[in-house]
Amino acid sequence: MAPWAGAELAALSPLRAVWLTLAAAFLLTLLLQLVPHGLLPGCALFQDLIRYGKTKLGGPPRPAACRAFDVPKRYFCHFYIISVLWNGFLLWHLTQSLFLGVPFPNWLHGLLRILGAAQFQEGELALSAFLVLVFLWLHSLRRLFECFYVSVFSNVMIHVVQYCFGLVYYVLVGLTVLSQVPMDGGNVYVIGKNLLMQARWFHILGTMMFIWSSAHQYKCHVILGNLRKNKAGVVIHCNHRIPFGDWFEYVSSPNYLAELMIYVSMAVTFGLHNLTWWLVVTYVFFSQALSAFLSHKFYKSKFVSYPKHRKAFLPFLF
Repeated sequence: MAPWAGAELAALSPLRAVWLTLAAAFLLTLLLQLVPHGLLPGCALFQDLIRYGKTKLGGPPRPAACRAFDVPKRYFCHFYIISVLWNGFLLWHLTQSLFLGVPFPNWLHGLLRILGAAQFQEGELALSAFLVLVFLWLHSLRRLFECFYVSVFSNVMIHVVQYCFGLVYYVLVGLTVLSQVPMDGGNVYVIGKNLLMQARWFHILGTMMFIWSSAHQYKCHVILGNLRKNKAGVVIHCNHRIPFGDWFEYVSSPNYLAELMIYVSMAVTFGLHNLTWWLVVTYVFFSQALSAFLSHKFYKSKFVSYPKHRKAFLPFLF
């Protein structure tokens, strides 16, 4: 283990504990799904909590008690509304502090300290956290646009627990980014008092990766949306069909792979050594891998002619 990793693990902050717990939970869930069917006892509630959308259709029969907690999948847009508003609010305060020297509100500074934000250390870069928060806000804004103008939602459902988790997730991830800002009391600490002087090679690489990953995710969502539209762009049905083009030639859920790459680009922007954010990336990896695996099973069970060379999540591997 690298020295920086050993030192940071010695102090497991509340935020790190949350992301580590979530990553471990989704890893265990994924491993359970890989166990051959019949070796483990089934649990309708468990399956209902890990499946959403079309994968609920490919799962075991759902009791009426589970269906009572259904929420339309189109409510996904609520996640991004919350994210645009909340993370825009955090970005506004960070911008005020960086460029105008306005300290964070006492309640926000206190909350960040409770969650594990530390005072500045030599070498920490405020520019990294600023860029990542911008990326997160832009990502949420684009996803909100896609929910309204690109995606075509059918009448599939998500569980109300998944819905509540999605609302909390974007609040938590924004606070996680802000907690990585080097602080000097209630103010942001900027080396040399000039934000642009902090620019490094990994900021450029991370920005390029973010744009590249976001472009591919948008293209994949357009492909999925167009499967339910005619050439004039009018929705004609809500059936599931086999998607082709772009990363769909390699994996069943390239939109999930692109989501992972977006978070990896943020890890690069943090300089590749931010343990807290790598725990976030680890959670995203296992949660997206689980969703991709279940989607892959759905496609294979529904379409006899489904391309056999496609993997679920990682090209040529998984």
